Amino acid sequence: MDERDIRDHFLAQAKACDGLGSPFTAKLCRALAKVLDTNTRTGQAVLGWPGDARADGLSLRLCGALHALVLTGADERLTQVYPPNRTSDDEIAAVLPEAIARSDERIVAGLAGAPQTNEIARSAMLLPGFLTVARETGLPLDLCEIGASAGLNLLFDSFHYRYGDAEWGDPASPVRLAPEVRGRAVPLNGVIEVRHRSGCDIAPVDFADAAARLRLRSFIWADQAARLARLDAALSLAEKLQPLLVRADAAQFVEKALAARQDGAFVLYHSIMWQYLPRATKDAITATLERAGRQATTDAPIARLRMEPRDPTKNWAVLSLTLWPSGETRRLAHCDYHGRWIEWMG
Repeated sequence: MDERDIRDHFLAQAKACDGLGSPFTAKLCRALAKVLDTNTRTGQAVLGWPGDARADGLSLRLCGALHALVLTGADERLTQVYPPNRTSDDEIAAVLPEAIARSDERIVAGLAGAPQTNEIARSAMLLPGFLTVARETGLPLDLCEIGASAGLNLLFDSFHYRYGDAEWGDPASPVRLAPEVRGRAVPLNGVIEVRHRSGCDIAPVDFADAAARLRLRSFIWADQAARLARLDAALSLAEKLQPLLVRADAAQFVEKALAARQDGAFVLYHSIMWQYLPRATKDAITATLERAGRQATTDAPIARLRMEPRDPTKNWAVLSLTLWPSGETRRLAHCDYHGRWIEWMG
């Protein structure tokens, strides 16, 4: 991508952040589009990015690296233009060049990894899908999550949920999710019995490691304190429940998990991660699922539950479910990327 495309990418991300309720991150992206230059290694790395900036989440990588400086108290001047302080685009732009120069090496290092938020509120989008599988199969669930990050959404059935007047889950849970319900009521009937759960990530986050926790927290947008509080609550829960998470290629993980499956409902799920996978990995997972789906039975069905963007022109994701042996795919809901609202279609 050329330099103009990179700057346009930051401006597009700013527009997305405005729509997702983060005016500060929108200002930050607009300021970065304006002030980035090749006088620093950071500027050189960003403006000369060799891949697809949007697919790689380049703007979010840089925003995360800057937020980490604030969270650790590493740059007092930069902190002064971050929430809860109120600042303008121009004030942010005035501070950024020197802040980048002061922490150039650290910021460049922060660009290396893809964004990982392990957004807990996405569990509120996935739960109705799990309930759909449980109702329609009447079987215990064996859960496999790809792109699981720190594995926090593997613990979805330990959270508490409120959808309008309806509730589900543990009322004493420290993780409490209450998305706005648009349109029809979300069906919460049925019982979920999780028999086994595991997840994989190409770069799993060790939530016991302070640096890894910082990286997770840095990708939460700085003006969204409620998201940060949810993350911290889920991390405390994970310390007690210890979700099973492995470092693995997603295609190899899926193939191995399907080969070992038993009677019961096997559920592969993922949320806002598909875009980061190489095409070959996507094709391998799809082919493996289709082969296994041809062997699925009513006693050993296979489900694929995914919350992913389906149309780049829309500012929402789609919750969809494919259930074998029939192999039918249904769009269950439109979902906010960060789990703020759900529109159930069923």
